[in-house]
Amino acid sequence: MAGRRAVDPGEVREAVAAVRSWLEDAAQQPARAELAAAVRLSLRTLEQVAPGNSVEVRVPPFAAVQCVAGPRHTRGTPPNVVETDARTWLLLATGRLGWAEAVERGKLTASGSRSDVSQWLPLVRVDNL
Repeated sequence: MAGRRAVDPGEVREAVAAVRSWLEDAAQQPARAELAAAVRLSLRTLEQVAPGNSVEVRVPPFAAVQCVAGPRHTRGTPPNVVETDARTWLLLATGRLGWAEAVERGKLTASGSRSDVSQWLPLVRVDNL
């Protein structure tokens, strides 16, 4: 199976910038296509910077990726899973929300000893656009 094309940092930044106002004020949700692009590209960025198959990061309904070096999981529910909604994921990916705060507020679930992916966050900064 061929590997995925590397994610262009400019493309990720542009996709996340398109939903920036929603991250600042959740009043007006962006179009589904814009939101999907931001989530998918930022998750693929995580997959690139933390290669591996020991943790599955899920942001339903948009995408899930496997990342972090360690034992490969091949069947059933992975032992290390992170799951959250799109807004929380993008807040984490942009550094607008810290991992510990998201966990404390119940905004994400993280199970398994390898599930803390905070060392790779933030993935993209859009503050200076």
